[in-house]
Amino acid sequence: MTEALTIRSLTTITELEDVRALESRVWGEEEATPVHQTLTAVKNGGLVLGAFLHEKLIGFQYSFPGFDGTCVYLCSHILAVDPAYRSMGIGAKLKYAQRQESKKKGYSYISWTYDPLESANGYLNIGKLGAVCSTYIENCYGDMNDPLNADLPSDRFVVEWASTEDTKRAQPLHTPDQMMEASLTQWTLTDQGVPSVTGIDERWLNRDVVSVAIPAAFQQMKEVSPSLALDWRMRTRRVFQTCFAKGFQVTGFMKHPEGSTPVHFYILTKKEVQK
Repeated sequence: MTEALTIRSLTTITELEDVRALESRVWGEEEATPVHQTLTAVKNGGLVLGAFLHEKLIGFQYSFPGFDGTCVYLCSHILAVDPAYRSMGIGAKLKYAQRQESKKKGYSYISWTYDPLESANGYLNIGKLGAVCSTYIENCYGDMNDPLNADLPSDRFVVEWASTEDTKRAQPLHTPDQMMEASLTQWTLTDQGVPSVTGIDERWLNRDVVSVAIPAAFQQMKEVSPSLALDWRMRTRRVFQTCFAKGFQVTGFMKHPEGSTPVHFYILTKKEVQK
């Protein structure tokens, strides 16, 4: 079906109204970005890309210029796909199209935030696209009331993705046993069939490579046990902040090959020291 998919830049008020309508269906009417904001962004170096299937808008990506004190980059703010068309690789196609447009506009890199406990986003952003992360923000957006974020601190990874194409990184941990052994987060299954953190094993912090287990299905966990979801949030917050302070960065994401396994893994490696 995706052979008929087309992606193009959107610049008109009518097109951006369609984007707002799709965003409302995904995130809720109250959270949808006003058209005057997206219109202003695209007129001033920003970008809105739409994914169309037989001329129907089924996904979009919205970004605007940012500045880190040294260079101008593209701040990727929202990516959404119609729920009826998810798990078809449309998000990845939008990101690659974004990278092409970013390069044309002269941006050196693209940056965005996402919830580190959302494994599908981790797999896309880190595992497939090859973005890296060494910044963790506590409660980044404050209290959020949409279905995906309600009742938990809105903690976020800040990732960076070079605008120029790069080669895929070799991952230093290859097997589930290796990832499990090197995991800073230790866990067990509850009677409800969801993973529960049993402890943090910091012995591995003197190594150059570590892994961090996270729930494979965080939203389902929230429905089964909000308290366990909050515990994962607070425990992994500490783990990632500790790792980043010690010079690690997130460079890989690996799904456990056994589909029934309730965790997946981030891979963190020590940054190379510049001489």
